[in-house]
Amino acid sequence: MADEGLREELREFVAERDWAQFHSPENLAKSISIEAGELLECFQWASEADTDRVRLELADVLTYCLLLADRLGLDPAEIIGEKLAVTRDKYPVDRARGRSTKYDQL
Repeated sequence: MADEGLREELREFVAERDWAQFHSPENLAKSISIEAGELLECFQWASEADTDRVRLELADVLTYCLLLADRLGLDPAEIIGEKLAVTRDKYPVDRARGRSTKYDQL
């Protein structure tokens, strides 16, 4: 998960460029979707993709996710842990292991 040092580095990067004015939750959510599309584009014509390009696009997605969490005052590790607990309940190991079936069909 993102540590405080990385979050502070992102805050400084944004502040140096005076970009916070453009980082409304709506704009950051849109940017996540746009960057996720660019990540998906890496796999558009083949199941194997250029690892260097995937790294760059994944970094963009993660950066915008961290910026959105920060803007909303959310701790990424905390919200991921909470969601994992919910998902763990929906997909018990004894019924979900090795299956991609949706939880309501297990």
